[in-house]
Amino acid sequence: MTQFAQPSADNHYLVDHVSLLLKSYHQFTGRHLLDPVLDKIEAAKTAYHAPFFLASHGLEDDPMLNYGNQYALDLFAMTWEEFTSTPSRYTAEEPNRDERERLLKSVTEKGYIDDYSGVRISADGKRFRIHQATVWNVTDDAGKKIGQAATFSEWD
Repeated sequence: MTQFAQPSADNHYLVDHVSLLLKSYHQFTGRHLLDPVLDKIEAAKTAYHAPFFLASHGLEDDPMLNYGNQYALDLFAMTWEEFTSTPSRYTAEEPNRDERERLLKSVTEKGYIDDYSGVRISADGKRFRIHQATVWNVTDDAGKKIGQAATFSEWD
């Protein structure tokens, strides 16, 4: 499986995007996903190699995945290029997409939820159930919503 180039000071989008994911997570949950003393570059590297799932999507009419750490890429059996060119709805099978849509609307209204469980499907057809996922709104530095993100470490 092809890996995405490692986060670095040269990849400003990735470093800035991960910074917004972490900042928004703390803003909505009051918790830190990573050690808050890490600088932006180290935080991006740590997030990419973290032992938990971390992914986000934008606000398009059909939201596209725009970030996935190595854990997410491995779990969904995709390369960075495949992952970031996939509408996020395709992470759930057709019968589970209505449930997923209700979840995202709830997050939009409340800012975050931290008890989501649901079935997902990888690119190679493997189904898995995620447990205790936290899903939150991602905002830019001005507080404008730019997407949503999710993290979890329990699945079977």
